[in-house]
Amino acid sequence: MELINQVAAVAAVLGALGAMVWWLRRRGPIERPGFRKSGGRRLENLERLPLGPHQTLHLVRIGSRALLLAATPSGCSLLDSVDVRSLNPSAEVIE
Repeated sequence: MELINQVAAVAAVLGALGAMVWWLRRRGPIERPGFRKSGGRRLENLERLPLGPHQTLHLVRIGSRALLLAATPSGCSLLDSVDVRSLNPSAEVIE
């Protein structure tokens, strides 16, 4: 009998938690992971290159511009900014 009471209590807590998450999703503060609202995206991560354990290069598109950003523990810095049309992914440099 005691086991049934414990299982019922756990089920009630999980049910209340599920109801709270459902209610918060309907009101808006919580969105499902991976769910994006419709509309055009102005910011897009084109590529990421890790250089070390704490340093990365990011190629980010903002509108018609592509930004090359360096991210380090001390912050981010803009290395270069080019027009997206000047990027040609099919032309690779072979050395």
